Amino acid sequence: MSGHRLSRKQTTVREAVFDLFRAFGTTTIFGNPGSTELPMFRDFPDDFRYVLALQEIVAVGMADGYAQATRNAGLVNLHSATGLGHSLGAVFTAYKNQAPLVIIAGQQARSILPFEPFLFSERAAEFPRPYVKWSCEPARAEDVPAAIARAYYTAMQSPRGPTFVSVPVDDWDRLCDPVEPRRLGVVVRGDAELLAEMAEALSASARPAFVVGAAVARDDAWDEVIALAERHRARVWAAPNSGRNSFPEDHPLFAGFLAADREKIVASLDGHDLILVLGAPVFTYHVEGFGPHIPEAARLFQLVDDPAVAAWAPVGAAAVTDLKSGIRDLLDGPDPRPRPAPAACVPSLRVSAPGLTDAYLMQQVALLRPKGSIIVEEAPSSRSAMHDHLPMIDRDGFYTCASGGLGHGLPAAIGIALARPREKVIALLGDGSAMYAIQGLWTAAQLGLGVTFVIIKNRRYEALLEFGRHFGLQRTVGTSLPGIDFCALAEGQGVKVTVVDRCEALDDALRTAFANATKPTLVEVAVD
Repeated sequence: MSGHRLSRKQTTVREAVFDLFRAFGTTTIFGNPGSTELPMFRDFPDDFRYVLALQEIVAVGMADGYAQATRNAGLVNLHSATGLGHSLGAVFTAYKNQAPLVIIAGQQARSILPFEPFLFSERAAEFPRPYVKWSCEPARAEDVPAAIARAYYTAMQSPRGPTFVSVPVDDWDRLCDPVEPRRLGVVVRGDAELLAEMAEALSASARPAFVVGAAVARDDAWDEVIALAERHRARVWAAPNSGRNSFPEDHPLFAGFLAADREKIVASLDGHDLILVLGAPVFTYHVEGFGPHIPEAARLFQLVDDPAVAAWAPVGAAAVTDLKSGIRDLLDGPDPRPRPAPAACVPSLRVSAPGLTDAYLMQQVALLRPKGSIIVEEAPSSRSAMHDHLPMIDRDGFYTCASGGLGHGLPAAIGIALARPREKVIALLGDGSAMYAIQGLWTAAQLGLGVTFVIIKNRRYEALLEFGRHFGLQRTVGTSLPGIDFCALAEGQGVKVTVVDRCEALDDALRTAFANATKPTLVEVAVD
């Protein structure tokens, strides 16, 4: 045993970990460091990039967007309990987005942990649960590289998501055996018999409908779902609150967006005898509802990448599978019965001036955006206007927050811009949403990213006012946002700003912002 140890070339924990990162193709680290993290970055390698955030929710949000856009795990470096605590809302969002992250936080030196030292984390591995897939604080310094390797492999397995490793400050300079990276297959193939049954039922149905969700985009099944819908002449709905675009919204078969409401979903799907849910839960609800989950005469089949989602689905048969391979299996099914093409949906009417509404803004963004641009949205009260007037037509062309929490959109746009530098990124943000992570503008400016941030300024939490009406409230408290100066906030962080308060000024402001490829710009649009 001792001879075996002597024959191996030992290295520091830090060098072993950075070698693993290289092997995994993850050389960008997002973070906001503290004292217990500094030894991790001793002699920081020249082939790595550290992206500094001014607050931890921004660091995790950037890594979330970067991970989704690259389809590889994002690396995050946070400070002990306090930094991780600041970030937990963003960690929850990454969990709901199924964004693969490896989060590493510092811990005080092992020798003083029994004395509850300053800036230590008690029960560090428990702190981020249940919204990480796996977490640990290794028992020995020598175990840190293996723990980080496991965190990466776990983050990348479907359903993907964040993982967490707490590393004591004195571990990084300790000697250890290197950990060799391993190849790990992560594609899950669905049950062949069940998929064949689904394919036969789909081919025999008279009027099928599809409901598509974010896993279609995550598994790069864009072409496959289009082919399946066209083969079966099926109307295609976007799943409630989907965080990605999974079907071209200008396609004749696109039927619209399902509401997060049980009765409304049943009404939308009425008349279909088979409902095929691809890469989404059955169903995500936002308000209480009663009665059946689908029309009474319909059958439901689901393809999903998360066994837990399949387990809690209230109706139908579910196949747990990678969406790309699962849809290909359905494409290999029997020829469909003859059926007429469904009538195309009536397009939304053009919005005309003079009112500067969010609908008019979305329409003009659609008209003026560069070809192939990416939309990142966090403007809940303007989402309906976006659905009506700003169709998402390109593969991987849309990202939003799947958790319902705020603070994701602005930093996610930065991470996506870093991952896809040749494409224009446009972030559509409510004024309330933007304030959760406004410090991210500084990072965008420092990196010279040509992101266009469009602030939809209505001076209130409009979505809460709408929900107040749902609950029958005559008055809502804590929803007004007067006096926020986005010009001062943005210019103070190095971002150029244009203010638009009338329709006549909007097009020129958008054109100028969209044309800027090397610096971030912010367009503040005061909507009626």
